[in-house]
Parts: sequence; structure tokens; C-alpha cells
Amino acid sequence: MTQGPTAPVQQGQYVKANGLNIYYEDNGTGEPLLLLHGGTVNLQMWEHSRAAFAEQFRVIALDSRGHGRTNNPTGTLSYRLMADDVAALVQALELQKPLIFGFSDGGQIALEIGIHYPELAKALVLAGTMIRFTPEYRTWLRAMVGDEQSPEVDTEQFARDHPDWAAFLQQIHGPDAWKTLLHQIKPMWASPLSFNYTPDDFAHVAAPTLVLVGDRDDLVSVEQSVELYRLLPHAELAVIPGADHGAIVSAKTDFIQPLVLDFLLRHRAQADQATTM
Repeated sequence: MTQGPTAPVQQGQYVKANGLNIYYEDNGTGEPLLLLHGGTVNLQMWEHSRAAFAEQFRVIALDSRGHGRTNNPTGTLSYRLMADDVAALVQALELQKPLIFGFSDGGQIALEIGIHYPELAKALVLAGTMIRFTPEYRTWLRAMVGDEQSPEVDTEQFARDHPDWAAFLQQIHGPDAWKTLLHQIKPMWASPLSFNYTPDDFAHVAAPTLVLVGDRDDLVSVEQSVELYRLLPHAELAVIPGADHGAIVSAKTDFIQPLVLDFLLRHRAQADQATTM
């Protein structure tokens, strides 16, 4: 199975924004494209797709609050707070209407940006993005971090049940920091308020938006993604055959990259045309 091109090793940088030292890596030239990774991982998640995107855009992949090399002085996480972080980063780097591609938790952050900063992005890609708690999500949540009614995470149990994931988290975050991250992320994952959207919220999203989901996603159903697509004013929908939640940025990379690039390039061109009229 081919994995797609791998981005060259970059010299990482930090920018001060919203009270954080946000770590990011910068590839390519041209219009900015922000990549927002999923929960518990870091910008390495994009290693199989960054090079392809950097052929067309200036790609800025960042570590979200409390993930990887970005600090979290408050010790708390919320999708709205991390959307504020990204908006502050855009201002600090003086980016003009970047394109934004978010996956899973990154998709939730991108959705929050669309709702609360409707003029910030030129276009959004929301991959594996939820709009409500579901029984399937609760089952997954309990398997990952335990009963949602408890703030505690049994990290030893997590390591026994998910040894490969625990080893990867230890590698990218450190022997203790990954445990801290799980404790910080659980309240966000476990709170229905994290997904407490209304139709009016979605109506605020002004940017063209691609809703992307795998037809075998065990967290976000196709039906939920279709509903999100219908609620957004300027949306397109792509359902990836044979893809579970993680396949959107791993096993199906070669299939998905051209689809996402087509969307981004089309809406970049439309925006450029609008500004010259």
C-alpha cells in the first residue's frame, strides 16, 4: 500500500499567541493552508500528506494546545479555546484568510472557527467531525478513557488496552506528558456541551466547507455528516468508501489528497476571481 510523499524535515518554530508558545512547521509557498491534527496526537499526523499540499500552498502544521510541543498553561482544553488559539496564530503570523483542514478534534476546532470567526478562513475542510453525542461515540469514549461521569483516566489500563497507541503517545509527548494530556482531554471529549450546536451556529459559517467522512467511521456516522452538510450554508460532501475514522489521514491518503486539493484549489480560484472583479 502506498503512503504518498513524505514532507521534508522542517525546522520548527514557535509563535506567541493567546498566551501560548505554539509550535508549528512551515512548508511550501503561496496561500496559507493550516493543518489541524486530531486529539492526543500532534502535527506528525500529517507526514504523509504535507508534501503534496506544499506543492500548491504554504502549509502550516501546528501542535494544538497541550499537544506535542505546544504548552497549555491553563491545564484545560475546549474546542472553542483551541479555535481562539488558531485565530490568534493567524493574527500573529499575519496570514490573510487561510484555508483550514481539520481532522477529528482538528475538525471540531475548524468548525468552531467557522462559527465564531466567520471571516477568518477562505475555505474549510471538516474531516471526521461530530455535531452531537451518539451511542457509538459513548461506546468509543468509555473504551478509550473510561466512564464519562468520572474525571479520572486509568492510564495503566489505557496502556494495557491500547499498547500501540500508548507507545506512540509516549514517543511524541514524553513518558509523563501523554498521561497529563489524557487527563486534560477527557473532560472535553466527555462533555455533551462540547457538541452543543444549534442550527443558528451552523448558519454563521460563511466559508465554503467540505464535509469529509469515511463510510465505516465508528465515531462519526455518514448520516451525521450528511446532516452537517445540509446545515452548513456553503457545503460539499464527500463520503470515502471503505474508510474508518483514521483512514482519512492514513490508509486512504492517496485517494483523499486529490479530492481535498480539488476542493481547495477550486475555492482559492473562486475567491481570487471575486477579488479581481
